[in-house]
Amino acid sequence: MTENASQQPPAPTTELPTQYAPADVEGPLYERWVERGYFEADAKSDKPPYTVVIPPPNVTGSLHLGHAFEHTLIDALTRRKRMQGHETLWQPGMDHAGIATQNVVERELAKEGKSRHDLGREAFVERVWQWKAESGGQISGQMRRLGDGVAWSRERFTMDEGLSQAVQTIFKRLYDDELIYRAERIINWCPRCLTAISDIEVEYQDDDGELVSMRYGDGDDSIVVATTRAETMLGDTAVAVHPDDERYRHLVGTLVKLPLTDRSIPVVADEHVDPEFGTGAVKVTPAHDPNDFEIGQRHGLPSLTIMDEHAVITAHGPFQGLDRLEARSAIVAALRAEGRIVAEKRPYVHSVGHCSRCKTTIEPRLSMQWWVKVGPLAKAAGDAVRDGRVTIHPQEMEKRYFDWVDNLHDWCISRQLWWGHRIPVWYGPDGEVVCVGPDEQPPSGEGWRQDTDVLDTWFSSGLWPFSTLGWPERTESLAKFYPNSVLVTGYDILFFWVARMMMFGLYAMDGTPPFHTIALHGMVRDQFGKKMSKSFGNAVNPLDWMDKYGSDALRFTLARGANPGVDVPIGEDWVQGSRNFANKLWNATRFALMNGATVEGPLPEPSAMSSTDRWILSRLNSVVAEVDAYYDDYQFAKLSDTLFHFAWDEVFDWYVELSKTVFQAGGEPAKVSQRVLGEVLDVTLKLLHPVVPFVTETLWTTLTGGESIVIADWPADSGFRDAAAEREISSLQSVITEVRRFRADQGLQPGQRVPARLTLDGTSLAPHETAIRQLLRLQPEGDSFTATATLPVAGAEVALDLSGTIDVAAERKRLAKDLAAAEKEKAQATAKLGNEAFLAKAPDQVVDKIRTRLAKAEEDITRIQSQLEKLPPA
Repeated sequence: MTENASQQPPAPTTELPTQYAPADVEGPLYERWVERGYFEADAKSDKPPYTVVIPPPNVTGSLHLGHAFEHTLIDALTRRKRMQGHETLWQPGMDHAGIATQNVVERELAKEGKSRHDLGREAFVERVWQWKAESGGQISGQMRRLGDGVAWSRERFTMDEGLSQAVQTIFKRLYDDELIYRAERIINWCPRCLTAISDIEVEYQDDDGELVSMRYGDGDDSIVVATTRAETMLGDTAVAVHPDDERYRHLVGTLVKLPLTDRSIPVVADEHVDPEFGTGAVKVTPAHDPNDFEIGQRHGLPSLTIMDEHAVITAHGPFQGLDRLEARSAIVAALRAEGRIVAEKRPYVHSVGHCSRCKTTIEPRLSMQWWVKVGPLAKAAGDAVRDGRVTIHPQEMEKRYFDWVDNLHDWCISRQLWWGHRIPVWYGPDGEVVCVGPDEQPPSGEGWRQDTDVLDTWFSSGLWPFSTLGWPERTESLAKFYPNSVLVTGYDILFFWVARMMMFGLYAMDGTPPFHTIALHGMVRDQFGKKMSKSFGNAVNPLDWMDKYGSDALRFTLARGANPGVDVPIGEDWVQGSRNFANKLWNATRFALMNGATVEGPLPEPSAMSSTDRWILSRLNSVVAEVDAYYDDYQFAKLSDTLFHFAWDEVFDWYVELSKTVFQAGGEPAKVSQRVLGEVLDVTLKLLHPVVPFVTETLWTTLTGGESIVIADWPADSGFRDAAAEREISSLQSVITEVRRFRADQGLQPGQRVPARLTLDGTSLAPHETAIRQLLRLQPEGDSFTATATLPVAGAEVALDLSGTIDVAAERKRLAKDLAAAEKEKAQATAKLGNEAFLAKAPDQVVDKIRTRLAKAEEDITRIQSQLEKLPPA
């Protein structure tokens, strides 16, 4: 065997197994694609580039339906562009997922009775790398199952050497430009993960709590405040009222006694206070509330931290050592004992922030952290969309984007973790602070130490579109493939990730945004529109459906639901329907091959074709144009639905069926139709390939003998249209559909033959008499023919002799019974809808059901009366 034998295409065959077995096809096909390098990208190529980055999944993750959905859309885009002649790069990789990964490894250590502190920082980080090598990244194998056409040789990890250099480089540049700084501010603190988290990593939900109103001070100088977090009163350093609130004007500037403490605190006037809410007076705890912190800054108030990192009370007194929730109850009890509780409301439903990773209630906490000054960066990110350099699709999502970037607060980027990119700042023995770039030596000597915090995971993933291409080096790949052509991602991380990439890309790449288009999709939900969750019991492992129905079936189902920016419902029966479509595609191609369908040679001239041939080619070109337009508009649902109905309804149900009589007759017309059918299948399979790659590869290579559909040319609209042929076949379809409906109404079996006279003279249907008779099971009229039913349709007339096929008397009796039942249903529904008392009391859904019943009854009456009129006399 020669060295290149594995690279040779399989020998063409015109035979297919009787059934499609995805499990036997998909794995070997994918490995063949990878081995042949179809998905790799060459920076030296002179082809126009098309670049998409994968939203890097967490190294802790596994493929869920959301991944499968997003990857299907990206893969469809990149496969099409590859076929269109672009140098296509779909960049793969994974995120180190700081908090999530550290939590996983800490849980593993806990099983051994250890904590990360038992190992120490260096050994713990080594343990995480070990876990990553052994257990992380299983999603890569699952991506292969799905058929992701990514450039595996370029796979990156946010903690690999190159990306780590990029992180250190941009930190240093931002620091030198005074866009990164260290300051003590209120942050979102997770007492479980023991780290700060950013605003966008906080999930808000309505929780049952309590609203407690308590009196500070005594007599005329007392003031009542309300709070849901009574435990924080230990850290109060003021009471605030609105400057224009006459009720408290006499108290502004005075001191009130803070209960349970030996302190007196001032009453200050601040416009932040809403005089209409509660008592119009609020307690101010600058160290434990972001709004209070701002009030404290404006009035020079001290900030008293009363909790440690575990949310345990540290303030001196009887509450020291209590958990925050234990302290809440104890403090309310103590205040009640002093007669200072004015009112209590339980339950009091209010919005509470939770850690998005561990679901622990967030504790606002004053803390020294590192921050990005986002003002100029966010303005640049907003301007890039406003001036058209970046397009957000669908356009209505722009408002969400602007609402975010136009009101962005400075970004807390430090995390109190050990796993992640360590902040490249060193502190000296005399208060020195030195930020070190990747090519610089950190300071050494006695007393020098590196900052112990790591960077927010989104800091490194925000560099993804250019760090994966070799930045900060000016590599060939960076020059070729930056900016990305499109970013395909969920609207839920528009703020987490997209805004970060926009800010960093514009900053690092001299004002060039990281992508031309942001295409936002919705979330996958169950068939009832409910969010998928393990706790709801409706979560689905996509591998189960791929095992059962094939990867193509899952992909096609997801794509058919993908309307821009809209959530996608999905149920197993829909996947099963897509499997049926793949089987239909398989069986139709088998039929075509068995009947000589071919792609050899040019298409015959239109003058040599039948109207049926011209019709399907005209429709084919229209579909090519429609699919291209939908792709360019990211309308995956519409392009998938267009292809489904064209393939199933027009090609399989009509053109293939109409061609059977031609193939049976043989001769030159059969040769023409064999070439036309081959063309139609060739183009249809190419159009379907980006969404259903496996079955189309198998069928196309068998049909054409080509090397691979992956590298085949994308179809182009030839411009051929034949409106006359489309009208003619539309008339033919009307005749066949109407007569089939009549046969079904009369209870005739599909294969039952009926004598018929066809009057087609003067219509375009005359050449189709043989096909009409064959498809409708109509035999010649014969000498004893009696027209018992006549159907005028599309300018033609079909007369049927049913005298020997049905018991007319029995059929009239059956239909009369059905008519009476429908009329009774109509009368009952009409009576109820005419009853004003009933309408006044009945729920809307009940009334709607009765209206639906009435409409159905009226429809049934019309249909049955029509059937009775068409029956011959008994």
